[in-house]
Amino acid sequence: MSAPGRGRAIGRRDGFDPAPVRRWCPAGAADDFRNIPDEVPVAIVYQGATYAVMMASPGDLVDFAVGFTLTEAVARPGEIEEIEVTEQDNGIQVRIWLTPERAEAVRGRARRLAGPVGCGLCGVESLAEASRPVIPVSAPGPSLFPRHILDAMEALAPNQPLHLATRSTHAAAFWHPRQGLVAVREDVGRHNALDKLIGALAHCKMRDGAVLLTSRVSVEMVQKTASADIPVIVAVSAPTALAVQLAEKSGVTLVAVARADGFEVFTHPHRIALPPGANYASA
Repeated sequence: MSAPGRGRAIGRRDGFDPAPVRRWCPAGAADDFRNIPDEVPVAIVYQGATYAVMMASPGDLVDFAVGFTLTEAVARPGEIEEIEVTEQDNGIQVRIWLTPERAEAVRGRARRLAGPVGCGLCGVESLAEASRPVIPVSAPGPSLFPRHILDAMEALAPNQPLHLATRSTHAAAFWHPRQGLVAVREDVGRHNALDKLIGALAHCKMRDGAVLLTSRVSVEMVQKTASADIPVIVAVSAPTALAVQLAEKSGVTLVAVARADGFEVFTHPHRIALPPGANYASA
């Protein structure tokens, strides 16, 4: 696969812009500025035909293209021949060329998805499409201690430059018990951030770690993580009931409400080395 450098932000390379605000607090009001993240339409284009249009942060778009292609089961890494990121007057096109055999298979399934920020299932045309088959993870996964989880989430916080500047973006990261944070990707949409992370890891053989999420855990986040064969999710917020069910079926250890004072294990607790007698939430 050949590809240019990662897509850059339109107008500003840091991905955000200062906006004037009138700030109020009990002490009074004053003119000030607030950094707000860029958000642009990003068109995913295969072989010249638009497949999806998502509102996204305009950084790491090559990773986004690869991750989206993998998690949507459009193609495998070896079937991606080239990626080109081009700025248009009204957004960004990410043009992806697939091998001829794969391009022919994909030609009839473009769903022309147009979704808002964080839209994970927009544009699907049937309930069957929304309920994808469960993909069991094959990786045995790491054996994690409570300190690993607390350290991982603590390390993630200062490694989100876009969020630190704007306080309005999500992050997805991959953490390894021996190597720490391996990769972090940010976006205004939580699904986009995870797609970017999975794209960044596409050619990495490392799977015995955990995906870290700064968002709630919906079913699509479990689907994407399982499709990348990563066996552990750790998130700061709670999961949905369907996400817990899917994590149980796919063999993913789901850790949520992970804060400085503790966390909750919802599924497959064998990968978390807790003291004997500890109680687990059950799916």
